Amino acid sequence: MPLSEQEQRLLEEMERGLYQNDADFVATVGNRQGRTNYRTLAVGVLIGVVGVVTLVAGVIVQQPLIGVLGFVIMFSGVLLAATPSKSPTSVTGSEASASRKPASSSRFMDNLNSRWDKRQDGRE
Repeated sequence: MPLSEQEQRLLEEMERGLYQNDADFVATVGNRQGRTNYRTLAVGVLIGVVGVVTLVAGVIVQQPLIGVLGFVIMFSGVLLAATPSKSPTSVTGSEASASRKPASSSRFMDNLNSRWDKRQDGRE
């Protein structure tokens, strides 16, 4: 079901307010720092598989404690596999993205941002 014209305007206004007031929040949520650490992912998957096997073994031998232990092992493996890798430097998200961008890219984005601001103010 499409949004009405009033709802679309309200949504656009809320988005503009979010981008203007919470630019740091948008930058942190929008960017994922770091690369995938395949070793941690593999270890997490292996721990998860061991947890599933332990859980099934607990059900087979009808021991709830072993089943619960298997679930805890499986859950910790999934958490380990899903945890993003830590970057070796303690640079904040905006500093990290600024340091990785070439100068031409940042000038291009600055130009786009200024054009967007002009459009929103009705000057263009």
